Amino acid sequence: MKVQPLVHTKEKLEDLVLSCLTESKKQGATSAEATVNIEHGLSVTARLGEAETLEHHNDRGLGITIYMGQKKGSASTTNFEPSAIKDAVTAACKIASFTEEDECAGLADAELMATNMQDLDLDHPWGVSPEEALEIAIECENTARDVDKISNSEGASLTTSQGTTIYGNSHDFVGSYSSTRHNLSCVVIAEQDGNMQRDYWFATTRDPKNLESAASIGRKAAERTVSRLGARKISTQSTPVIFEANMARSLLSHFVSAVSGGSLYRNASFLIDHLDKQVFSDSITITEDPFIKGGFGSSSFDLEGVATKARTLVDNGVLKGYVLSSYSARKLAMQTTGNAGGVHNLELQAGKKSLDQLLKQMQKGLLITELIGHGVNTVTGDYSRGAVGYWVENGEIQYPVDEITIAGNLKDMYKKIVEVGNDVDRRSNIITPSLLIDEMMVAGS
Repeated sequence: MKVQPLVHTKEKLEDLVLSCLTESKKQGATSAEATVNIEHGLSVTARLGEAETLEHHNDRGLGITIYMGQKKGSASTTNFEPSAIKDAVTAACKIASFTEEDECAGLADAELMATNMQDLDLDHPWGVSPEEALEIAIECENTARDVDKISNSEGASLTTSQGTTIYGNSHDFVGSYSSTRHNLSCVVIAEQDGNMQRDYWFATTRDPKNLESAASIGRKAAERTVSRLGARKISTQSTPVIFEANMARSLLSHFVSAVSGGSLYRNASFLIDHLDKQVFSDSITITEDPFIKGGFGSSSFDLEGVATKARTLVDNGVLKGYVLSSYSARKLAMQTTGNAGGVHNLELQAGKKSLDQLLKQMQKGLLITELIGHGVNTVTGDYSRGAVGYWVENGEIQYPVDEITIAGNLKDMYKKIVEVGNDVDRRSNIITPSLLIDEMMVAGS
């Protein structure tokens, strides 16, 4: 048995969007925009060698936003019948009638609409059956459980989904794309002398042909978990810190929040008025490339239909751009950067050293492999999070550590990045290698 998607052709979905826009004009809207999303997929979890969960999903939705001058109203529906669409438009118009005028409200400017729709290689459906998916998940978990000292499991999960998005607005713009995402993960528990540790590994890809093997993911999950046995605290001290590539991503996420229009026009960012100023060490260059084939943030247009473009946000440590939608750009008296909906393959450019070479360079310090909690204030830049990792001396890992807290301020942390690794993690729309920070406070025993 294979998952059966909702039957909607691209042409019918485009017709739905156009009917929304037509109905909006009939009801007096001066402009409007509409988005249709459909998605279908399969998710299975195996635990202790048996099927635990199996889920199919078939989701759909239509959102309509109308403008009466500069009054705005939005409504949504999962019913694609003409009467339901009419009702949704009526609801949006009614909401708009109760809102205040907002001089920054409205569609993005017509001349900014995308015209070059590239094939970005995002759509690779996987016709895997539930039975086949379970076999893969069971193989993944069994491989992990076969490793010595693995005593229990939280399971292995495989998910696969395919979706289509159509966006249109009153500028006669209609854009669409279909995309897939396939994910395999495994979480296991290791035990030794009464001490238990938990860790995981995962892979995610657009094309199932590129998905890491079940055995490889299971083995990595087990090896990472076993390596954490015997973890201990370290004394409170100031020390160099390496963020493993997967953890370095969070540092870039905080940066994106700080340079996003919503934070800037609300004066809720530690990087207000930092354009063309040094915000990172001069070894850091951060680019955005919406046109990476198969990228998780790839798109020819943003959620407002604005054409995306490749650019450099940070050039040798200097902030060269913000992350703006049309609304936040108007609030800041600037122009949208095509980032309504977020960034498109933001990448911290890799260095030349492997993680092992970074450890050698650090000599003594902390390698972070997991972060806990959310103690980050993007208004002030204050940073404090629980952490798990490994203590390093003489350039080599000595033993695992846990129950520690790392603290600092993002402004200082960004400027204290002294080396960037070459171990790039591409499992997200924010792409990062490992990072070596010269000094952070580590609170332990």
